[in-house]
Amino acid sequence: MAVTGDDTDEETEFAPSHMAAATGDMPTYQIRAPTTGLPQGVVMAASPGSLHSPQQLAEEATRKRELRLMKNREAAKECRRRKKEYVKCLESRVAVLEVQNRKLIEELETLKNICSLKTD
Repeated sequence: MAVTGDDTDEETEFAPSHMAAATGDMPTYQIRAPTTGLPQGVVMAASPGSLHSPQQLAEEATRKRELRLMKNREAAKECRRRKKEYVKCLESRVAVLEVQNRKLIEELETLKNICSLKTD
């Protein structure tokens, strides 16, 4: 609660009266209702959703579900595309490694033959 007339709180506030008190030293206070930013006669609803009919709520739920399903479809499509790209990368890497492995095996056989010829 505010004690001065300058502060505005949501609760009831006390504002100094312009009339002099009986004693003359202390100002008297009047109780006044808090002021709101809404024009008189405007009532705030409990929640924005309470203004919709059940049909509107059902349509909104259906729209949200369809939007969610569409986003999910797109995400799944993108996921499948990335997986295909990843598998292609792995397949090309396997091919490169197989070629490299064949070359190393051939080199090993060549070196074994050279080594066996020297020992004979």
